[in-house]
Amino acid sequence: MTREVRLNELDEVLEGLPYPISRKNVREELDDVVLVYADGEEAATDIVDRSEEDVFDDPADLQTEILNLLPTEAVGEPGQSEGEG
Repeated sequence: MTREVRLNELDEVLEGLPYPISRKNVREELDDVVLVYADGEEAATDIVDRSEEDVFDDPADLQTEILNLLPTEAVGEPGQSEGEG
């Protein structure tokens, strides 16, 4: 069964993994997770596949890596900024 996870819920999912954890084991642990973006969705394993890191020491390291690898459309429309008006 697929788990749909919004980006603001990602930390909760990552907290439950055993650390340190290898990229291979992250793939296994997140094989049923689909991240829901502002415009679309993507399998978490596809994002992990883009990483060049071999081991993640803690949930913060893994979350930072995943967020850095997200496509632009994951967080909203390009050039759009909240607070400007």
